[in-house]
Amino acid sequence: MSQCPKYFVDPDSVVRAIWGKADTVLFIFAGAAAEFALNKAVDWLYFTGRLPADPLARLFSTVEYARRIVFAERAGAEQAIDSITAIHAAVEAKRGMAIPAWAYRDVLFMLIDYSIRAFETLERPLSPAEKQEVFAVFTRIGQRMGIPELPSSHAKWLQTREEHLAQHLEYSTFTADLYQQYARHLGPVRYRLLLQAQRVVAPLQVRQLLRLGRTPWLRPALFIYRYTQHLRFSKWARTSLLPDEYRQKILRLDIVPSAVAAAAG
Repeated sequence: MSQCPKYFVDPDSVVRAIWGKADTVLFIFAGAAAEFALNKAVDWLYFTGRLPADPLARLFSTVEYARRIVFAERAGAEQAIDSITAIHAAVEAKRGMAIPAWAYRDVLFMLIDYSIRAFETLERPLSPAEKQEVFAVFTRIGQRMGIPELPSSHAKWLQTREEHLAQHLEYSTFTADLYQQYARHLGPVRYRLLLQAQRVVAPLQVRQLLRLGRTPWLRPALFIYRYTQHLRFSKWARTSLLPDEYRQKILRLDIVPSAVAAAAG
């Protein structure tokens, strides 16, 4: 009897349910796109020029790394995490200064928060144990990256998260420029849909700084979505949210990466 491969994320983990579905992943990055634009360390994303040049390409690049970690065996996941660490180290060397530790924590906290918010928006409330599991998975990623001063539990993370939202966000010229890039790359209709998704999943502090408002018309549509998400029409609506060149990439988000599927088989 062959030994089952050891994964970085347990095959039964709710994290796999969250990151194995295109709709949830898109809402995660709708929220992160809002908060990234406000973060006081957003100048680091402008230093390389990749984010403002093509924010959608950057989104899918980040998604691919995240899914490699979530679905790969432990060795492959750790390799992906180490690649992320090396990429950041190279950027730091090129700029001649270190990315602040709090900025690394902010990004990790976004992944925790929006994973939970997106799933609860589209599917169902998560139990305290499931929220702890989401926290634990991304904390292991942060520990592998050497990020210091990570909270020890989901309960402590909630407090630290609120402190970060209060201290590390501001509306700046980078914010305005990044939203101009979102609008330019998405077009007027898709850009409005992005803003609606952000109204639904973003924390209050983010909505207030971006003046997103509090009455998203998308919420009633999401209630209907819960009962129609498996229909062909729902899939058509989803792929229509992004430009044509990204539709196949969106569809592939519903597919477990091939290497993992082969190992599981």
